[in-house]
Amino acid sequence: MSNPSPTPQDLIAWSLQHFPALEGRACEVEELCGGGSDRRYFRLSWAATQGADFRLVLMLYTLARPDNSRFVSATDTLQRLGVRVPNIHAFDTQRLAIWLQDLGNEDLHHHRAEPWDRRAPLYRDALTQVAALHRCSEAQLDAGTLAQLEPPFDEKLYLWEQEYFCTHFLRSHLRLQGELPSCLGEGFAWLRTHLAKQARSLIHRDFQSRNVMLARGQCWLIDHQGLRLGLPGYDLASLLFDPYVEIAQEQREELLEFHAGLLQRDLASLRAEFLQCAAQRLAQALGAYANLSINLGKPDFASHIPCALQRLIEVFAQLPALEEAAPWLRRIAAA
Repeated sequence: MSNPSPTPQDLIAWSLQHFPALEGRACEVEELCGGGSDRRYFRLSWAATQGADFRLVLMLYTLARPDNSRFVSATDTLQRLGVRVPNIHAFDTQRLAIWLQDLGNEDLHHHRAEPWDRRAPLYRDALTQVAALHRCSEAQLDAGTLAQLEPPFDEKLYLWEQEYFCTHFLRSHLRLQGELPSCLGEGFAWLRTHLAKQARSLIHRDFQSRNVMLARGQCWLIDHQGLRLGLPGYDLASLLFDPYVEIAQEQREELLEFHAGLLQRDLASLRAEFLQCAAQRLAQALGAYANLSINLGKPDFASHIPCALQRLIEVFAQLPALEEAAPWLRRIAAA
């Protein structure tokens, strides 16, 4: 296991074991924000001597989440598909450390306040990258690749996400007691059963604005260790209903139509899948925000709850199986 609190000198020493040519150069270490994960990120910058400056991002992970150990294999899979992801320069399974290409600090989230005509090309590029996953069906993957993925979305995983929402958001955050209404329970049962019957492809699983980096004018996907089989609509819902960013309905529709073209899918069919997955994804996000803020010492995530909740209510209202749950959810949230 890696040292939970390595010093900058430790990080430099570990790095020089993999990059001995950097010995003797001055190195600066900067810790980067790790978001909601248990991973820690450091930028290591070696000053130029005869050559150019050299920078890497060092990711330290734990085994608390099994997907952390799948980052290297997920990167290999995505690079074989031609998806832009950071190169891995070295990894150390004893120290639980991975040295990555430094893509800088700019992500899609940084552009959230810009006019749509400037943001739209960035979103189209991000969708073009993830479409390479969505075109890769379950039948196209060999047994070795499938074995390296996270467990696929099935009825059991959809149920786990729904229970996560009920436990952390409804019970802990809203302090709801007693039985949940049948409209929610029956609606969730229909949703997970229906989604589990659909044909699956590769998906990112956390395809939101902070996991799309911008470097050299292009979009790159990061935090892809959750790579698994699922529905493209789940990734689309993660990005287009991203609670971190404001996207108007007509802009969502524009990007949904663009993605349907990339996948050569019927727009109406993809739109239906998108809305169903949005109900699932937004419920999961609300559970995560509540858990992070209440139990994991990251109170800033509570600020995203109002937006995610409003969007979940709007999506519920558009789904016949869950439309009765929309006014109930609005009422208890306001209580």
